[in-house]
Amino acid sequence: MEVRSDPEGTILSSTAEQETGDGHRDWDERDRSVGQLVGDLSSQVAHLARVEARLAAREVAEKARRGAVGGSMFAVAGALALYGGAALAGAGIIALALVWPAWLAALVGGVALLVLSGIVALIAWPKVRRAMPPVPTETFGRTREDVRAMSGRPER
Repeated sequence: MEVRSDPEGTILSSTAEQETGDGHRDWDERDRSVGQLVGDLSSQVAHLARVEARLAAREVAEKARRGAVGGSMFAVAGALALYGGAALAGAGIIALALVWPAWLAALVGGVALLVLSGIVALIAWPKVRRAMPPVPTETFGRTREDVRAMSGRPER
């Protein structure tokens, strides 16, 4: 079982057991009742759930931060591409206007741009759908491992 860091820096350990110098564990209390053991287990499971929830929140926040930086850069690239594309489209329409009437050249250029934007949108849509929602998949995987370990089932 993998040991992960606790965001709060607390350690899950029983107050009743301590390790001696020879590596064996001694019990401060001679007999621990089943009720005490179950109480310790339930408090540790609750603590583990809180820690996993915090880790999931941090993972989502980190993914959102990375996505925001990348999205901002794409916005700048999109604005630059818009101006560059407009200049090229204008040049193409002016070139067509040399052989066709200006209105026909503008019409053909506009239709070509709309068809191109539709194709790009059809390609982009499945990619956006796969990226959503931003779920903390790593934390969910670790939580499943924890549940499997607590239930005593072997990992698959």
